[in-house]
Amino acid sequence: MFGPDDEAEPRPDSRTWTAVAVGMLLLAAWLTGHGAVGGGARALPAAAAAARPAGAGPAALPHPAHAPLPPARPVRLDIPSIGLHADLVGRGLRDGAVDPPPYDTPDVAGWYRDGPAPGAPGAALIVGHVDTETRAAVFYLLPTVRTGARIDVTRADHTVARFTAYAVTTVPKARFDPALVYGHGPTGRPELRLITCGGPFDRATRTYSANVVVAAALTGSRPA
Repeated sequence: MFGPDDEAEPRPDSRTWTAVAVGMLLLAAWLTGHGAVGGGARALPAAAAAARPAGAGPAALPHPAHAPLPPARPVRLDIPSIGLHADLVGRGLRDGAVDPPPYDTPDVAGWYRDGPAPGAPGAALIVGHVDTETRAAVFYLLPTVRTGARIDVTRADHTVARFTAYAVTTVPKARFDPALVYGHGPTGRPELRLITCGGPFDRATRTYSANVVVAAALTGSRPA
């Protein structure tokens, strides 16, 4: 994911969780995900001819899907296979963009609270930084998630929505298509999208060249 030169010094975050690079894409994604596109989730692996991380495995939709859950605020995200255990905070819009968790809380991920809740019908969006100027952040290992990985979201109603990852894709920003990346099909299937920065880091523009997107479908639930 990063070249030797990037490893030699602290890697600045791309700062792409700003209005131009990510905020507007997420807003467009949420609007797209509310029924405008049919079958988009199935098209995710082909979006923009994106490169897939090594070991990600083939895309395969989990079956059977779980029935939607009532909406409830998410409070925690767990991906045991990569040792990720993070608090979730609701994030809205600021200056027309999704407002991410601040850089002084790099271990926290943000749920787009104006979109679907994880487990409810539609594609819920959770964003996180890959790194900061001095350290790795909450989604540093997100590109290493494998298809079939378990993703648990603990909710404020004392339930855990269990998702299964079915695609891990690196999508170049220059060919980013929100309709393909975030679409969830006409039936409102409960899905999850985890998003961070990826691809080579451009020191001139201080941005990463791509976004890493993990797509997952709801496959179970249990009491918290």
